[in-house]
Amino acid sequence: MQGNELTYQVYSPGSVLGLFSNALKANATVNLIYLKGRYAFGGGKAYGNYYYDNLFSESDAVSIGVRVSTLLRSKIENNEIYTLRGYIEKNIKNSSIELRFVVDEIIQQEERAISEEELQKYELIQKKLEQGSKDLETIIRHKILKDEQIRIANIYGNNAIVQKDFGEGLDVSQKYFQISEYTCSITSSTSIAAKLEQVAELGYDIIALVRGGGDRQSMETFNDIALSQLFITIDAVTVTAIGHTVDETLLDKLADKRFHLPHDYGAGLHSIVEKLSHEKSNSRALLIDEVKKDVGKQFSEQVSTLEKQLKKKNDEFTEAQKLFKEQSENQIKTFSDQLKVRNEEVEKLKKDLSQKHAEQVKTLTEQLSKRTEEFQKFQESSSKQIHEMQKNFSEQQKQRQDEMESHKKELAFLHEKNIQSAINEKTASLKVGIESLQLENLRLTNEVNTRKTNYSKIFIVAIIALIAGFIIAKIM
Repeated sequence: MQGNELTYQVYSPGSVLGLFSNALKANATVNLIYLKGRYAFGGGKAYGNYYYDNLFSESDAVSIGVRVSTLLRSKIENNEIYTLRGYIEKNIKNSSIELRFVVDEIIQQEERAISEEELQKYELIQKKLEQGSKDLETIIRHKILKDEQIRIANIYGNNAIVQKDFGEGLDVSQKYFQISEYTCSITSSTSIAAKLEQVAELGYDIIALVRGGGDRQSMETFNDIALSQLFITIDAVTVTAIGHTVDETLLDKLADKRFHLPHDYGAGLHSIVEKLSHEKSNSRALLIDEVKKDVGKQFSEQVSTLEKQLKKKNDEFTEAQKLFKEQSENQIKTFSDQLKVRNEEVEKLKKDLSQKHAEQVKTLTEQLSKRTEEFQKFQESSSKQIHEMQKNFSEQQKQRQDEMESHKKELAFLHEKNIQSAINEKTASLKVGIESLQLENLRLTNEVNTRKTNYSKIFIVAIIALIAGFIIAKIM
C-alpha cells in the first residue's frame, strides 16, 4: 500500500480542530475521514478493548486524541507517520467539547527517513555508551562507608510542587543526604542548560532533573540536542525523574540513572540506603565482605573499563573494516563502471563492425548476384553460340561432305574421263603406231617379197609387235 498515491482528502489534527472551532456540527462527525500524522502511544493499558492515544500534526505540536482497538494498535509503531481512516466523536466534559478520532482502518504507514537530528541523537547515545554510566549505588555506598553525606542537587520547575513527592519517597533516609533545590523554566532547554552549567561547577555527587506531570508536548524539551550534549559532560551522577512512564526522552537515555516519577526517585535512594544499612547491621564480617565486594566491584569496574576500551578498539577496527569495505566497494564500483564503459565501447565497435560487415556482405552479395546473373546470361549466350556453332559446323560439315562427295564424283568422273582420254590417246597413238607398223610391215613384206628374206628384221618386228600388244592390253 505504500507505493499507492492517495486520492482522497487528507487532514492534519490541526485542520480538524480548526473545522470544529468554527462549527459544532460537521460532516466529519458523520462521514468517514482520513487523518495523517505522527502516532504517539498514550497510557500503557487498554480500557474496554480500546487504547487511548494521540495523533500529532507533522508540522507542529498540535494533537488530537485517538481511540483505537487492541487489534489495530498491535499493528502500529510508536512515533511513526500513519494515514488513518475513521470518524470524529465528540465527548462533552466539564462544559467543554473534547474531540476524539476513532480509528476504523490503517490506510498507510510512511517510511520514516532518518533526519540529521536523529543521527545526532544516535551519536550522543554512542558517545555515552563509550563513556560508560556512573553507578548511583556505588557512589552512595562509598559515601556512607566513609560516614559522609551524599550531596544532591535537584532541579525543579519554577512552580513545581513535586518536592513533597520526592521527600515522601526518600522517607527516613534524608539524614544521609545533603539536598539542594534549584528552579528554572523546566519547559525551556536553554533555561535548563544554564542551570546545569551553574550546578555542575559546585561539586555535587548527584544532579537530578525532577518534574511532575504536564502535557506531552513539553517532553520535547528533554530531546534537545544542545541540552543533551551538555548533559553527558557533567562529572556528577546524572538522574532524570521527569514524570512520565511511556515515552523515553533523549535525556532519559543519556542519564546514569532514570526514574519515572519524583516519588520513585526518592524511594530509589531510600532503597539503596536501606540495603546498605541492613548489610552494615549484620556483622563486621559482613562489612569486611562488603569491602571485599566493593573491591571486587572496583575490579569489575576496571575490567568493565578495559572491556569498554576493548569494545572501543573493536568498534574502531570495525569502522576501519567498514571504511575499507566502502573503499573496496567504491573501487569495485569504479572498476565496474570502467568495465561497463569498455563493454559499451566494445559493443559499439562490434555493432559498427557488424554493420560494416553487413554492408560489405550486402555489397559482395549484390556484386555476386550481379556476376551470377551476368554469368548465367553469358552461359545462356555461350550455350546459344555453341549451339549455333554446332549447328553451323554440322551444316558446314554436311556441306563439306556434300562438296566432298561432289568433288569425289567429279574427280572420279574426271579420273575416268582422263583415263579414258589417256586410253583413247594411247589407243590412238598405238593405232597410229600399229598402222605405221602395219604399213612398215607391209612395206617390209613387200621388200622381203622383193628381196631376199631378212630373218633378223622379221624377228625384231615381231618382238615390237608383241610389246605393243602387251601395252595395249594393260591399258585396256
